[in-house]
Amino acid sequence: MDYFEYRNGELFCEDVPVKTVAKKVGTPLYLYSYGTFERHFLVFDGAFRNIPHLACYSLKANSNGALVRTIAKLGGGADIVSGGELHRAIMGGIPARKIVYSGVGKSEQELRLAIEAGILMINIESEGEFLLLKKLSRKMRRKVPVSIRVNPEIDPKTHPYITTGLKKNKFGVLWSEASRLYREIAAEENLVPVGISSHIGSQILELGPFIEAVTSLRSMILELKEQGIAVEMLDIGGGLGITYKDEMPPRPDEYAGVVEDKLRDMGIRLILEPGRVLVGNSGIFVTKMLYVKRTQGKTFYIVDGAMNDLVRPSLYDAYHEIIPVVEAAGKTAAADIVGPICESGDFLAKDRQLAEVKEGDLLAVKSAGAYGFSMSSNYNSRMRAAEVLVRGSEFFVVRKRETLKDLTRGESIPSFLEV
Repeated sequence: MDYFEYRNGELFCEDVPVKTVAKKVGTPLYLYSYGTFERHFLVFDGAFRNIPHLACYSLKANSNGALVRTIAKLGGGADIVSGGELHRAIMGGIPARKIVYSGVGKSEQELRLAIEAGILMINIESEGEFLLLKKLSRKMRRKVPVSIRVNPEIDPKTHPYITTGLKKNKFGVLWSEASRLYREIAAEENLVPVGISSHIGSQILELGPFIEAVTSLRSMILELKEQGIAVEMLDIGGGLGITYKDEMPPRPDEYAGVVEDKLRDMGIRLILEPGRVLVGNSGIFVTKMLYVKRTQGKTFYIVDGAMNDLVRPSLYDAYHEIIPVVEAAGKTAAADIVGPICESGDFLAKDRQLAEVKEGDLLAVKSAGAYGFSMSSNYNSRMRAAEVLVRGSEFFVVRKRETLKDLTRGESIPSFLEV
């Protein structure tokens, strides 16, 4: 459920006309519904009320400070994958004790920052990372709570670019290696094995892969216990899918039910990393029609939004529903919706049936809250879009549109090139 709807033929975000925001802020822009985001978190978090847990919002989905602050106010934590996301989480008000750090390539500087901050847990993803943490914990003389991200070799049946739990993926370590590493961690004075972690992929639409993963992790926890290593937390990652077109993902209560069934007697604290499921349908991308270009047998709707703003269609061939901000009457026609980037791969949709729209009309790309702005870039020296948050009848610019000056900030001309 989201709070984007037509009223008298015009698209609203909560109680604000989308057209009003576009007129004030300009296009392209990202528009988020506070009410939708808040509701999605409360529904997801509430689904696990019968088991000790912490819902750590996955910042990589969308790290805007206003959204991070919302999670903090609602009592959630943060799942981070970089030192920059650690900074964003803390600046957003999320306590360090509610932050979990994953990712295969944590640098020494990033690990130092995480240790100094005193975060809840660092998920180790390789033997090399373990060795670096061992060195740092000794040098810094700090107790470091750690987990190992185990690769359970489970096929989540999703896009190959967003699977993370197979042997061929770069993430995590196999259990045979993890079992040995846990023993070595337990022998270290300053490394504390507090958890076990796994994340099998994203946009998962069936419960089966989750059941397989939790069943496998349960057996690993019991095996560790037999070795005298009693972990207190199980991080099962995120990955629950959303509806982009006609998908029917499991509801949060269904997901919680199968997880609780496997863990009820384990005395474990569950760590969850929801991202897309919270923010995906909480946002839209608004773009303006620039030109209608008709060639022999083909129609192009050229808009001011591009692959640098929303790369998912180009990168994953991902589907996003696209609707006019003001409902258009009349017959529909097939068109490619493309942007100004100098790439044939710059498109938001191909051969999409849309009511005929004209130059100057606004289009809304739905389900754009996750991996929209967070994956955007300055390709073709384009300025990144504004981000706007709506709450009830008010809207707030939570990130200003970049300026030409922003494009060259930090650059310098060496002296030998100066005129």
